[in-house]
Amino acid sequence: MNFYSSRLTYFTHQLEQLKKQYNTISFLRLVAVSGILFFGWQLLKTEGDFVYLPGIVIGIVAFAFLMKKHGTISKARTRARALKDINIDEMTFLKKEGIPFENGEEFIDFHHTYSYDLDIFGNRSLFHNMNRTQTFKGKEKLASLLLHVLPQDDILKNQEAIKELSAKPEWRQEIMAMGKMNKDNATIYKKLIGWSKSNLKGMSKSVIIAAYAFPALLVITLIAYFVTKNRSFLDITGYLFVFNLGFLSTQFKLIKSEIADTTEIHEIIYNYGLIIEQIEKEPFKSDKLKGLQQNLVLKNHKAGEQIRRLSDLLSRMDTVNNLFAMILFNGAFLFHVHTLNTLLKWKKEHAEAISHWLDIIAEVEALNSLANLYYNNPEFTFPSLNNEYKVSFKDIAHPLLNATTRVGNDVDFNPQFMILTGSNMSGKSTFLRSLGVNMVLAGIGAPVCAPQANIHPLPVLVSMRLSDSLSDSESYFYAEIKRLKQIMDSLEEERAFVLLDEILRGTNSDDKQTGTIEVVKKMVARKAIGAIATHDIEVCNTTAQYPTDLRNSCFEAQIVDNDLYFDYKLRDGICKNKSATFLMEKMGVI
Repeated sequence: MNFYSSRLTYFTHQLEQLKKQYNTISFLRLVAVSGILFFGWQLLKTEGDFVYLPGIVIGIVAFAFLMKKHGTISKARTRARALKDINIDEMTFLKKEGIPFENGEEFIDFHHTYSYDLDIFGNRSLFHNMNRTQTFKGKEKLASLLLHVLPQDDILKNQEAIKELSAKPEWRQEIMAMGKMNKDNATIYKKLIGWSKSNLKGMSKSVIIAAYAFPALLVITLIAYFVTKNRSFLDITGYLFVFNLGFLSTQFKLIKSEIADTTEIHEIIYNYGLIIEQIEKEPFKSDKLKGLQQNLVLKNHKAGEQIRRLSDLLSRMDTVNNLFAMILFNGAFLFHVHTLNTLLKWKKEHAEAISHWLDIIAEVEALNSLANLYYNNPEFTFPSLNNEYKVSFKDIAHPLLNATTRVGNDVDFNPQFMILTGSNMSGKSTFLRSLGVNMVLAGIGAPVCAPQANIHPLPVLVSMRLSDSLSDSESYFYAEIKRLKQIMDSLEEERAFVLLDEILRGTNSDDKQTGTIEVVKKMVARKAIGAIATHDIEVCNTTAQYPTDLRNSCFEAQIVDNDLYFDYKLRDGICKNKSATFLMEKMGVI
Protein backbone atom coordinates (compact mmCIF):
# COMPACT_ATOMS: atom_id res chain seq x y z
CA MET A 1 0.00 0.00 0.00
CA ASN A 2 2.85 2.42 0.81
CA PHE A 3 4.28 2.00 -2.69
CA TYR A 4 1.00 2.95 -4.33
CA SER A 5 0.41 5.81 -1.89
CA SER A 6 3.83 7.37 -2.53
CA ARG A 7 3.44 6.96 -6.30
CA LEU A 8 0.01 8.59 -6.15
CA THR A 9 1.45 11.59 -4.27
CA TYR A 10 4.34 11.89 -6.72
CA PHE A 11 2.26 11.77 -9.91
CA THR A 12 -0.45 14.02 -8.49
CA HIS A 13 2.22 16.67 -7.87
CA GLN A 14 3.81 16.04 -11.29
CA LEU A 15 0.46 16.39 -13.01
CA GLU A 16 -0.16 19.75 -11.32
CA GLN A 17 3.28 21.00 -12.45
CA LEU A 18 2.70 19.82 -16.01
CA LYS A 19 -0.69 21.53 -16.12
CA LYS A 20 1.00 24.81 -15.16
CA GLN A 21 3.68 24.32 -17.83
CA TYR A 22 1.00 23.43 -20.39
CA ASN A 23 -0.91 26.63 -19.67
CA THR A 24 2.29 28.71 -19.76
CA ILE A 25 3.27 27.24 -23.15
CA SER A 26 -0.23 27.92 -24.47
CA PHE A 27 0.07 31.55 -23.40
CA LEU A 28 3.54 31.89 -24.94
CA ARG A 29 2.24 30.42 -28.22
CA LEU A 30 -0.42 33.12 -28.24
CA VAL A 31 2.29 35.75 -27.62
CA ALA A 32 4.38 34.33 -30.48
CA VAL A 33 1.42 34.42 -32.90
CA SER A 34 0.58 37.96 -31.78
CA GLY A 35 4.21 38.99 -32.39
CA ILE A 36 4.18 37.48 -35.88
CA LEU A 37 0.96 39.30 -36.72
CA PHE A 38 2.21 42.58 -35.25
CA PHE A 39 5.54 42.60 -37.06
CA GLY A 40 3.88 41.35 -40.25
CA TRP A 41 1.39 44.20 -40.13
CA GLN A 42 4.18 46.70 -39.51
CA LEU A 43 6.07 45.25 -42.48
CA LEU A 44 3.03 45.81 -44.71
CA LYS A 45 2.41 49.32 -43.34
CA THR A 46 5.96 50.41 -44.02
CA GLU A 47 5.85 48.82 -47.48
CA GLY A 48 8.67 46.38 -46.88
CA ASP A 49 10.81 47.92 -44.15
CA PHE A 50 12.93 44.89 -43.39
CA VAL A 51 13.68 46.11 -39.87
CA TYR A 52 10.55 44.13 -38.85
CA LEU A 53 11.61 40.95 -40.64
CA PRO A 54 13.81 39.60 -37.79
CA GLY A 55 10.82 39.92 -35.45
CA ILE A 56 8.72 37.82 -37.81
CA VAL A 57 11.47 35.19 -38.15
CA ILE A 58 12.01 35.04 -34.39
CA GLY A 59 8.26 34.73 -33.87
CA ILE A 60 8.00 31.83 -36.36
CA VAL A 61 10.99 30.01 -34.81
CA ALA A 62 9.59 30.57 -31.32
CA PHE A 63 6.16 29.32 -32.37
CA ALA A 64 7.63 26.16 -33.95
CA PHE A 65 9.69 25.49 -30.79
CA LEU A 66 6.67 26.08 -28.55
CA MET A 67 4.51 23.78 -30.68
CA LYS A 68 7.03 20.97 -30.25
CA LYS A 69 7.34 21.70 -26.53
CA HIS A 70 3.57 21.80 -26.24
CA GLY A 71 3.32 18.31 -27.77
CA THR A 72 5.99 16.94 -25.42
CA ILE A 73 4.30 18.38 -22.33
CA SER A 74 0.91 17.17 -23.52
CA LYS A 75 2.19 13.58 -23.75
CA ALA A 76 3.94 13.88 -20.38
CA ARG A 77 0.70 15.17 -18.85
CA THR A 78 -1.26 12.25 -20.30
CA ARG A 79 1.32 9.81 -18.91
CA ALA A 80 1.22 11.40 -15.44
CA ARG A 81 -2.58 11.29 -15.42
CA ALA A 82 -2.53 7.60 -16.42
CA LEU A 83 -0.02 6.74 -13.68
CA LYS A 84 -2.02 8.70 -11.13
CA ASP A 85 -5.17 6.79 -12.09
CA ILE A 86 -3.34 3.45 -11.98
CA ASN A 87 -2.29 4.04 -8.37
CA ILE A 88 -5.75 5.32 -7.38
CA ASP A 89 -7.26 2.13 -8.83
CA GLU A 90 -4.77 -0.09 -7.00
CA MET A 91 -5.42 1.61 -3.67
CA THR A 92 -9.18 1.41 -4.20
CA PHE A 93 -8.78 -2.30 -4.84
CA LEU A 94 -6.54 -2.97 -1.82
CA LYS A 95 -8.85 -1.01 0.48
CA LYS A 96 -11.75 -3.24 -0.64
CA GLU A 97 -13.64 -0.17 -1.89
CA GLY A 98 -14.19 -1.58 -5.38
CA ILE A 99 -12.60 -3.45 -8.27
CA PRO A 100 -11.91 -0.81 -10.96
CA PHE A 101 -10.69 -3.26 -13.61
CA GLU A 102 -12.33 -4.99 -16.56
CA ASN A 103 -14.02 -8.19 -15.41
CA GLY A 104 -13.74 -10.29 -18.59
CA GLU A 105 -17.44 -11.11 -18.68
CA GLU A 106 -17.17 -11.59 -22.44
CA PHE A 107 -15.08 -14.70 -21.78
CA ILE A 108 -17.74 -16.48 -19.67
CA ASP A 109 -18.30 -19.94 -21.15
CA PHE A 110 -20.94 -22.15 -19.55
CA HIS A 111 -19.58 -25.17 -21.42
CA HIS A 112 -15.96 -24.86 -20.30
CA THR A 113 -14.82 -27.53 -17.86
CA TYR A 114 -14.30 -25.10 -14.97
CA SER A 115 -14.40 -21.40 -15.85
CA TYR A 116 -18.06 -20.78 -14.95
CA ASP A 117 -18.10 -23.13 -11.96
CA LEU A 118 -15.00 -21.53 -10.43
CA ASP A 119 -16.00 -17.92 -11.26
CA ILE A 120 -12.95 -17.32 -13.44
CA PHE A 121 -14.68 -14.49 -15.34
CA GLY A 122 -17.35 -11.93 -14.55
CA ASN A 123 -18.05 -9.56 -11.69
CA ARG A 124 -15.80 -10.16 -8.65
CA SER A 125 -14.20 -13.10 -10.45
CA LEU A 126 -10.58 -14.22 -10.42
CA PHE A 127 -9.98 -12.36 -13.70
CA HIS A 128 -11.69 -9.23 -12.34
CA ASN A 129 -9.38 -9.17 -9.31
CA MET A 130 -6.10 -9.88 -11.07
CA ASN A 131 -6.51 -8.26 -14.50
CA ARG A 132 -4.14 -5.32 -15.07
CA THR A 133 -4.00 -5.53 -18.87
CA GLN A 134 -4.75 -2.45 -20.96
CA THR A 135 -4.70 -3.69 -24.57
CA PHE A 136 -7.34 -5.80 -26.28
CA LYS A 137 -4.87 -8.62 -26.99
CA GLY A 138 -3.45 -8.45 -23.46
CA LYS A 139 -6.89 -9.08 -22.02
CA GLU A 140 -7.42 -11.96 -24.45
CA LYS A 141 -4.06 -13.48 -23.54
CA LEU A 142 -4.72 -13.39 -19.80
CA ALA A 143 -8.14 -14.97 -20.36
CA SER A 144 -6.63 -17.67 -22.55
CA LEU A 145 -3.98 -18.44 -19.93
CA LEU A 146 -6.67 -18.98 -17.28
CA LEU A 147 -8.47 -21.52 -19.46
CA HIS A 148 -5.70 -24.07 -20.03
CA VAL A 149 -2.99 -25.88 -18.09
CA LEU A 150 0.50 -25.32 -19.51
CA PRO A 151 3.28 -27.89 -20.00
CA GLN A 152 5.60 -28.05 -17.01
CA ASP A 153 8.50 -26.35 -18.81
CA ASP A 154 6.26 -23.38 -19.65
CA ILE A 155 4.97 -23.24 -16.07
CA LEU A 156 8.51 -23.04 -14.72
CA LYS A 157 9.44 -20.32 -17.25
CA ASN A 158 6.35 -18.32 -16.26
CA GLN A 159 7.16 -18.71 -12.57
CA GLU A 160 10.65 -17.30 -13.17
CA ALA A 161 9.32 -14.41 -15.28
CA ILE A 162 6.56 -13.54 -12.78
CA LYS A 163 9.05 -13.48 -9.90
CA GLU A 164 11.28 -11.11 -11.89
CA LEU A 165 8.43 -8.82 -12.92
CA SER A 166 6.99 -8.67 -9.41
CA ALA A 167 10.23 -6.95 -8.36
CA LYS A 168 9.75 -4.29 -11.08
CA PRO A 169 6.56 -2.48 -10.00
CA GLU A 170 7.60 0.86 -11.53
CA TRP A 171 8.33 -0.77 -14.89
CA ARG A 172 5.03 -2.67 -14.79
CA GLN A 173 3.18 0.57 -14.20
CA GLU A 174 4.94 2.19 -17.16
CA ILE A 175 3.65 -0.61 -19.40
CA MET A 176 0.15 -0.13 -17.99
CA ALA A 177 0.30 3.66 -18.43
CA MET A 178 1.31 3.42 -22.09
CA GLY A 179 -1.59 1.11 -22.79
CA LYS A 180 -3.97 3.27 -20.78
CA MET A 181 -2.96 6.56 -22.44
CA ASN A 182 -4.84 5.65 -25.62
CA LYS A 183 -6.70 2.38 -25.14
CA ASP A 184 -7.34 0.15 -28.12
CA ASN A 185 -10.26 -2.22 -28.61
CA ALA A 186 -11.29 -5.20 -30.69
CA THR A 187 -12.49 -3.04 -33.59
CA ILE A 188 -9.26 -1.06 -33.85
CA TYR A 189 -7.14 -4.22 -33.54
CA LYS A 190 -9.08 -5.95 -36.34
CA LYS A 191 -8.78 -2.87 -38.56
CA LEU A 192 -5.02 -2.80 -38.03
CA ILE A 193 -4.58 -6.50 -38.80
CA GLY A 194 -6.87 -6.19 -41.83
CA TRP A 195 -4.85 -3.22 -43.10
CA SER A 196 -1.57 -5.13 -42.63
CA LYS A 197 -2.78 -7.95 -44.88
CA SER A 198 -4.10 -5.77 -47.70
CA ASN A 199 -2.47 -4.14 -50.72
CA LEU A 200 0.98 -5.72 -50.41
CA LYS A 201 2.02 -5.23 -54.07
CA GLY A 202 3.34 -1.69 -53.79
CA MET A 203 3.42 1.04 -56.47
CA SER A 204 4.48 0.57 -60.08
CA LYS A 205 7.96 1.69 -61.14
CA SER A 206 6.56 4.15 -63.66
CA VAL A 207 4.56 5.95 -60.95
CA ILE A 208 7.60 6.09 -58.66
CA ILE A 209 9.81 7.48 -61.46
CA ALA A 210 7.21 10.11 -62.30
CA ALA A 211 6.87 11.04 -58.62
CA TYR A 212 10.56 11.95 -58.56
CA ALA A 213 10.81 13.41 -62.07
CA PHE A 214 8.03 16.02 -62.05
CA PRO A 215 8.89 17.64 -58.68
CA ALA A 216 12.55 17.72 -59.84
CA LEU A 217 11.51 19.54 -63.03
CA LEU A 218 9.49 22.00 -60.97
CA VAL A 219 12.51 22.80 -58.79
CA ILE A 220 14.75 23.17 -61.86
CA THR A 221 12.38 25.59 -63.61
CA LEU A 222 11.96 27.60 -60.42
CA ILE A 223 15.73 27.91 -60.02
CA ALA A 224 16.00 28.84 -63.69
CA TYR A 225 13.51 31.64 -63.17
CA PHE A 226 15.46 33.09 -60.22
CA VAL A 227 18.70 32.87 -62.21
CA THR A 228 17.45 34.23 -65.55
CA LYS A 229 14.40 36.27 -64.46
CA ASN A 230 12.73 34.77 -67.54
CA ARG A 231 8.96 34.76 -66.92
CA SER A 232 8.50 31.66 -69.08
CA PHE A 233 10.23 29.50 -66.49
CA LEU A 234 7.84 30.76 -63.82
CA ASP A 235 4.88 29.90 -66.05
CA ILE A 236 6.26 26.38 -66.58
CA THR A 237 6.68 26.05 -62.80
CA GLY A 238 3.00 26.92 -62.38
CA TYR A 239 1.96 24.39 -65.03
CA LEU A 240 4.08 21.70 -63.32
CA PHE A 241 2.48 22.57 -59.96
CA VAL A 242 -0.99 22.01 -61.43
CA PHE A 243 0.20 18.90 -63.29
CA ASN A 244 1.51 17.41 -60.04
CA LEU A 245 -1.90 17.88 -58.46
CA GLY A 246 -3.46 16.15 -61.46
CA PHE A 247 -0.93 13.34 -61.13
CA LEU A 248 -1.83 13.05 -57.45
CA SER A 249 -5.48 12.59 -58.39
CA THR A 250 -4.54 9.39 -60.29
CA GLN A 251 -3.27 7.94 -57.00
CA PHE A 252 -5.89 9.49 -54.75
CA LYS A 253 -8.14 6.43 -54.70
CA LEU A 254 -5.23 4.26 -53.55
CA ILE A 255 -4.25 6.83 -50.91
CA LYS A 256 -7.80 7.03 -49.55
CA SER A 257 -8.19 3.25 -49.44
CA GLU A 258 -4.87 2.94 -47.62
CA ILE A 259 -5.80 5.35 -44.84
CA ALA A 260 -9.53 4.54 -44.67
CA ASP A 261 -9.14 2.35 -41.58
CA THR A 262 -5.96 3.83 -40.11
CA THR A 263 -6.86 7.47 -39.46
CA GLU A 264 -8.11 6.66 -35.95
CA ILE A 265 -5.35 4.27 -34.95
CA HIS A 266 -1.98 5.90 -35.59
CA GLU A 267 -1.86 7.28 -32.01
CA ILE A 268 -2.54 3.79 -30.66
CA ILE A 269 0.16 2.38 -32.93
CA TYR A 270 2.49 5.01 -31.49
CA ASN A 271 1.65 3.76 -27.98
CA TYR A 272 2.31 0.17 -29.08
CA GLY A 273 5.75 1.39 -30.12
CA LEU A 274 6.36 2.96 -26.70
CA ILE A 275 5.41 -0.29 -24.95
CA ILE A 276 7.67 -2.31 -27.23
CA GLU A 277 10.59 0.05 -26.62
CA GLN A 278 10.13 -0.40 -22.87
CA ILE A 279 10.29 -4.17 -23.33
CA GLU A 280 13.32 -3.90 -25.63
CA LYS A 281 15.46 -1.81 -23.32
CA GLU A 282 14.66 -3.46 -19.95
CA PRO A 283 17.51 -5.72 -18.70
CA PHE A 284 15.73 -9.04 -18.06
CA LYS A 285 17.24 -12.16 -16.53
CA SER A 286 14.54 -14.82 -16.95
CA ASP A 287 14.60 -16.99 -20.08
CA LYS A 288 10.95 -16.23 -20.87
CA LEU A 289 11.36 -12.46 -20.89
CA LYS A 290 14.69 -12.56 -22.72
CA GLY A 291 13.06 -14.78 -25.35
CA LEU A 292 10.25 -12.25 -25.82
CA GLN A 293 12.84 -9.50 -26.27
CA GLN A 294 14.70 -11.49 -28.91
CA ASN A 295 11.46 -12.04 -30.82
CA LEU A 296 11.06 -8.27 -31.18
CA VAL A 297 13.88 -8.16 -33.73
CA LEU A 298 12.98 -8.77 -37.38
CA LYS A 299 15.57 -8.63 -40.17
CA ASN A 300 17.96 -6.83 -37.82
CA HIS A 301 15.33 -4.13 -37.20
CA LYS A 302 13.96 -3.44 -33.74
CA ALA A 303 10.20 -3.64 -33.53
CA GLY A 304 9.89 -0.45 -31.46
CA GLU A 305 11.62 1.65 -34.12
CA GLN A 306 9.52 0.12 -36.89
CA ILE A 307 6.22 0.63 -35.06
CA ARG A 308 7.09 4.29 -34.40
CA ARG A 309 8.04 4.68 -38.05
CA LEU A 310 4.67 3.23 -39.05
CA SER A 311 2.89 5.66 -36.75
CA ASP A 312 4.81 8.55 -38.28
CA LEU A 313 3.96 7.44 -41.84
CA LEU A 314 0.27 7.12 -41.01
CA SER A 315 0.33 10.55 -39.37
CA ARG A 316 1.90 12.03 -42.51
CA MET A 317 -0.69 10.29 -44.68
CA ASP A 318 -3.47 11.82 -42.59
CA THR A 319 -2.42 15.32 -43.68
CA VAL A 320 -4.07 14.57 -47.03
CA ASN A 321 -7.29 15.65 -45.34
CA ASN A 322 -5.82 19.14 -44.74
CA LEU A 323 -6.72 20.97 -47.95
CA PHE A 324 -4.03 23.67 -47.67
CA ALA A 325 -1.25 21.22 -46.82
CA MET A 326 -2.43 18.75 -49.44
CA ILE A 327 -2.34 21.34 -52.26
CA LEU A 328 0.96 22.95 -51.22
CA PHE A 329 2.97 19.78 -50.48
CA ASN A 330 1.68 17.74 -53.41
CA GLY A 331 1.75 20.52 -55.98
CA ALA A 332 5.41 21.08 -55.14
CA PHE A 333 6.73 17.66 -54.12
CA LEU A 334 4.01 15.00 -54.62
CA PHE A 335 4.43 14.51 -50.87
CA HIS A 336 1.62 12.00 -50.40
CA VAL A 337 2.68 9.87 -53.34
CA HIS A 338 6.15 9.50 -51.83
CA THR A 339 4.69 8.85 -48.38
CA LEU A 340 2.35 6.23 -49.81
CA ASN A 341 5.27 4.53 -51.56
CA THR A 342 7.26 4.45 -48.31
CA LEU A 343 4.23 3.16 -46.40
CA LEU A 344 3.63 0.34 -48.90
CA LYS A 345 7.31 -0.62 -48.72
CA TRP A 346 7.06 -0.71 -44.93
CA LYS A 347 3.99 -2.89 -45.12
CA LYS A 348 5.62 -5.31 -47.55
CA GLU A 349 8.66 -5.72 -45.27
CA HIS A 350 7.09 -5.67 -41.81
CA ALA A 351 3.31 -6.07 -41.91
CA GLU A 352 3.41 -9.81 -41.31
CA ALA A 353 5.16 -9.16 -38.00
CA ILE A 354 2.57 -6.73 -36.58
CA SER A 355 0.31 -9.40 -35.06
CA HIS A 356 3.40 -11.18 -33.71
CA TRP A 357 4.66 -7.99 -32.03
CA LEU A 358 1.26 -7.29 -30.50
CA ASP A 359 1.14 -10.88 -29.21
CA ILE A 360 4.40 -10.20 -27.37
CA ILE A 361 2.90 -7.07 -25.79
CA ALA A 362 -0.09 -9.22 -24.78
CA GLU A 363 2.15 -11.88 -23.25
CA VAL A 364 4.03 -9.28 -21.20
CA GLU A 365 0.76 -7.70 -20.04
CA ALA A 366 -0.60 -11.07 -18.92
CA LEU A 367 2.62 -11.83 -17.02
CA ASN A 368 2.45 -8.33 -15.49
CA SER A 369 -1.02 -9.11 -14.14
CA LEU A 370 0.23 -12.30 -12.51
CA ALA A 371 3.28 -10.44 -11.17
CA ASN A 372 0.98 -7.80 -9.69
CA LEU A 373 -0.98 -10.57 -7.94
CA TYR A 374 2.25 -11.82 -6.36
CA TYR A 375 3.42 -8.29 -5.47
CA ASN A 376 0.14 -7.58 -3.67
CA ASN A 377 0.21 -10.99 -1.96
CA PRO A 378 3.81 -11.76 -0.98
CA GLU A 379 2.57 -14.55 1.32
CA PHE A 380 1.55 -16.56 -1.76
CA THR A 381 4.00 -19.16 -3.04
CA PHE A 382 5.03 -20.80 -6.28
CA PRO A 383 4.34 -24.55 -6.15
CA SER A 384 7.06 -27.09 -6.68
CA LEU A 385 6.18 -29.47 -9.51
CA ASN A 386 6.27 -33.24 -9.79
CA ASN A 387 5.49 -35.88 -12.42
CA GLU A 388 4.08 -38.44 -9.98
CA TYR A 389 0.44 -37.30 -9.81
CA LYS A 390 0.94 -35.94 -6.32
CA VAL A 391 -1.04 -32.91 -5.18
CA SER A 392 -0.62 -31.35 -1.75
CA PHE A 393 -1.16 -27.91 -0.25
CA LYS A 394 -0.30 -26.52 3.15
CA ASP A 395 -2.80 -24.05 4.59
CA ILE A 396 -4.58 -23.58 1.24
CA ALA A 397 -7.25 -20.87 1.01
CA HIS A 398 -9.15 -19.01 -1.68
CA PRO A 399 -6.98 -16.18 -3.10
CA LEU A 400 -9.93 -13.75 -3.30
CA LEU A 401 -10.93 -14.05 0.37
CA ASN A 402 -9.83 -11.41 2.87
CA ALA A 403 -6.32 -12.31 4.05
CA THR A 404 -7.13 -11.36 7.65
CA THR A 405 -10.18 -13.60 7.96
CA ARG A 406 -9.72 -16.51 5.53
CA VAL A 407 -9.12 -19.96 7.01
CA GLY A 408 -6.58 -22.27 5.39
CA ASN A 409 -6.40 -26.05 5.39
CA ASP A 410 -3.73 -28.65 4.80
CA VAL A 411 -4.62 -31.22 2.16
CA ASP A 412 -2.71 -34.12 0.60
CA PHE A 413 -4.42 -36.16 -2.09
CA ASN A 414 -3.05 -39.47 -0.92
CA PRO A 415 -5.39 -41.41 -1.21
CA GLN A 416 -6.09 -39.70 -4.48
CA PHE A 417 -9.83 -38.98 -4.12
CA MET A 418 -11.77 -37.42 -1.25
CA ILE A 419 -15.42 -37.78 -0.25
CA LEU A 420 -16.27 -34.55 1.54
CA THR A 421 -19.19 -34.12 3.94
CA GLY A 422 -20.45 -31.26 6.04
CA SER A 423 -23.55 -29.18 6.58
CA ASN A 424 -24.44 -26.17 4.48
CA MET A 425 -22.36 -23.08 5.40
CA SER A 426 -19.62 -25.28 6.84
CA GLY A 427 -17.15 -24.43 4.05
CA LYS A 428 -17.35 -27.37 1.64
CA SER A 429 -18.00 -25.38 -1.54
CA THR A 430 -15.46 -22.70 -0.62
CA PHE A 431 -12.88 -25.41 -0.01
CA LEU A 432 -13.59 -27.02 -3.38
CA ARG A 433 -13.33 -23.65 -5.12
CA SER A 434 -10.08 -22.95 -3.25
CA LEU A 435 -8.66 -26.19 -4.61
CA GLY A 436 -9.88 -25.49 -8.14
CA VAL A 437 -8.74 -21.87 -8.39
CA ASN A 438 -5.31 -22.64 -6.95
CA MET A 439 -4.85 -25.57 -9.34
CA VAL A 440 -5.72 -23.22 -12.21
CA LEU A 441 -3.18 -20.66 -10.97
CA ALA A 442 -0.53 -23.31 -10.45
CA GLY A 443 -1.16 -24.64 -13.97
CA ILE A 444 -0.19 -21.32 -15.59
CA GLY A 445 2.86 -20.56 -13.45
CA ALA A 446 1.15 -18.13 -11.09
CA PRO A 447 1.56 -18.09 -7.29
CA VAL A 448 -1.04 -19.91 -5.19
CA CYS A 449 -2.75 -18.94 -1.94
CA ALA A 450 -0.76 -21.30 0.28
CA PRO A 451 2.62 -21.05 2.00
CA GLN A 452 3.67 -24.40 0.51
CA ALA A 453 2.48 -26.57 -2.38
CA ASN A 454 3.65 -29.52 -4.43
CA ILE A 455 1.59 -30.41 -7.46
CA HIS A 456 1.48 -32.36 -10.66
CA PRO A 457 -0.13 -29.85 -13.08
CA LEU A 458 -3.33 -31.44 -14.35
CA PRO A 459 -6.39 -30.47 -16.36
CA VAL A 460 -9.13 -29.24 -14.03
CA LEU A 461 -12.66 -30.68 -14.44
CA VAL A 462 -15.47 -29.27 -12.32
CA SER A 463 -19.22 -29.75 -11.81
CA MET A 464 -20.29 -27.32 -9.13
CA ARG A 465 -22.48 -24.49 -10.38
CA LEU A 466 -24.46 -25.28 -13.51
CA SER A 467 -27.54 -23.38 -14.59
CA ASP A 468 -30.58 -24.11 -16.73
CA SER A 469 -29.81 -23.34 -20.34
CA LEU A 470 -33.15 -22.02 -21.51
CA SER A 471 -31.82 -21.01 -24.91
CA ASP A 472 -30.85 -24.64 -25.49
CA SER A 473 -34.17 -25.89 -23.97
CA GLU A 474 -32.08 -27.76 -21.45
CA SER A 475 -32.85 -28.40 -17.77
CA TYR A 476 -30.36 -28.13 -14.93
CA PHE A 477 -30.42 -31.91 -14.52
CA TYR A 478 -29.68 -32.57 -18.20
CA ALA A 479 -26.93 -29.94 -18.20
CA GLU A 480 -25.37 -31.68 -15.20
CA ILE A 481 -25.50 -35.08 -16.89
CA LYS A 482 -23.83 -33.58 -19.95
CA ARG A 483 -21.09 -32.09 -17.76
CA LEU A 484 -20.51 -35.45 -16.03
CA LYS A 485 -20.29 -37.09 -19.46
CA GLN A 486 -17.77 -34.44 -20.51
CA ILE A 487 -15.70 -35.16 -17.39
CA MET A 488 -15.82 -38.94 -17.93
CA ASP A 489 -14.80 -38.60 -21.57
CA SER A 490 -11.88 -36.37 -20.58
CA LEU A 491 -10.74 -38.89 -17.98
CA GLU A 492 -10.68 -41.55 -20.69
CA GLU A 493 -7.95 -39.53 -22.42
CA GLU A 494 -5.85 -38.41 -19.45
CA ARG A 495 -5.81 -38.14 -15.69
CA ALA A 496 -7.23 -34.93 -14.27
CA PHE A 497 -8.06 -33.01 -11.12
CA VAL A 498 -11.82 -33.34 -10.57
CA LEU A 499 -14.13 -31.41 -8.24
CA LEU A 500 -17.80 -32.35 -7.86
CA ASP A 501 -20.28 -30.61 -5.55
CA GLU A 502 -23.59 -32.27 -4.68
CA ILE A 503 -24.16 -33.87 -8.07
CA LEU A 504 -27.53 -35.22 -9.33
CA ARG A 505 -29.64 -32.79 -7.32
CA GLY A 506 -32.37 -33.00 -9.96
CA THR A 507 -33.48 -36.55 -9.15
CA ASN A 508 -34.92 -38.53 -6.20
CA SER A 509 -32.75 -39.47 -3.22
CA ASP A 510 -32.35 -43.17 -4.10
CA ASP A 511 -31.47 -42.39 -7.70
CA LYS A 512 -29.07 -39.67 -6.55
CA GLN A 513 -27.38 -41.97 -4.07
CA THR A 514 -26.94 -44.80 -6.57
CA GLY A 515 -25.73 -42.45 -9.28
CA THR A 516 -23.27 -40.68 -6.98
CA ILE A 517 -21.77 -43.96 -5.79
CA GLU A 518 -21.28 -45.11 -9.37
CA VAL A 519 -19.65 -41.78 -10.26
CA VAL A 520 -17.25 -42.18 -7.33
CA LYS A 521 -16.35 -45.68 -8.51
CA LYS A 522 -15.69 -44.31 -12.00
CA MET A 523 -13.42 -41.65 -10.49
CA VAL A 524 -11.41 -44.38 -8.78
CA ALA A 525 -11.30 -46.56 -11.89
CA ARG A 526 -10.03 -43.68 -14.01
CA LYS A 527 -7.52 -42.59 -11.39
CA ALA A 528 -8.98 -39.10 -10.98
CA ILE A 529 -7.50 -36.88 -8.28
CA GLY A 530 -9.79 -34.54 -6.43
CA ALA A 531 -12.91 -34.43 -4.29
CA ILE A 532 -16.68 -34.86 -4.29
CA ALA A 533 -18.91 -33.11 -1.75
CA THR A 534 -22.07 -34.93 -0.64
CA HIS A 535 -24.67 -35.04 2.14
CA ASP A 536 -25.27 -38.77 1.60
CA ILE A 537 -23.60 -40.93 4.24
CA GLU A 538 -24.03 -44.04 2.09
CA VAL A 539 -21.68 -42.55 -0.45
CA CYS A 540 -19.05 -42.26 2.30
CA ASN A 541 -19.24 -46.01 2.91
CA THR A 542 -17.68 -46.53 -0.53
CA THR A 543 -14.29 -45.86 1.04
CA ALA A 544 -14.43 -49.31 2.64
CA GLN A 545 -14.27 -50.87 -0.85
CA TYR A 546 -11.36 -48.69 -1.96
CA PRO A 547 -9.27 -47.97 1.16
CA THR A 548 -6.13 -47.07 -0.83
CA ASP A 549 -7.95 -44.81 -3.32
CA LEU A 550 -10.68 -43.09 -1.29
CA ARG A 551 -10.86 -41.25 1.99
CA ASN A 552 -13.53 -39.43 3.96
CA SER A 553 -13.02 -35.85 5.09
CA CYS A 554 -15.45 -33.37 6.57
CA PHE A 555 -16.23 -29.90 7.87
CA GLU A 556 -18.01 -29.96 11.22
CA ALA A 557 -20.36 -27.46 12.83
CA GLN A 558 -20.11 -26.89 16.58
CA ILE A 559 -22.71 -25.67 19.04
CA VAL A 560 -21.17 -23.11 21.38
CA ASP A 561 -23.33 -21.24 23.96
CA ASN A 562 -26.47 -22.43 22.22
CA ASP A 563 -25.30 -20.98 18.92
CA LEU A 564 -23.98 -22.59 15.74
CA TYR A 565 -20.27 -22.08 15.10
CA PHE A 566 -18.18 -23.01 12.04
CA ASP A 567 -14.39 -23.11 12.21
CA TYR A 568 -14.00 -24.10 8.52
CA LYS A 569 -11.27 -26.60 9.37
CA LEU A 570 -10.93 -29.80 7.38
CA ARG A 571 -11.08 -33.02 9.42
CA ASP A 572 -10.73 -36.71 8.72
CA GLY A 573 -13.88 -38.83 8.77
CA ILE A 574 -17.59 -38.30 8.15
CA CYS A 575 -19.59 -35.29 9.35
CA LYS A 576 -21.67 -36.13 12.44
CA ASN A 577 -23.33 -32.92 13.59
CA LYS A 578 -26.87 -32.04 12.45
CA SER A 579 -26.78 -28.28 12.08
CA ALA A 580 -30.02 -28.07 10.06
CA THR A 581 -32.03 -29.69 12.85
CA PHE A 582 -30.45 -27.40 15.45
CA LEU A 583 -31.18 -24.25 13.40
CA MET A 584 -34.79 -25.18 12.71
CA GLU A 585 -35.38 -25.94 16.41
CA LYS A 586 -33.74 -22.68 17.47
CA MET A 587 -35.77 -20.63 14.98
CA GLY A 588 -39.01 -22.43 15.86
CA VAL A 589 -39.43 -24.08 12.50
CA ILE A 590 -39.81 -27.49 14.15
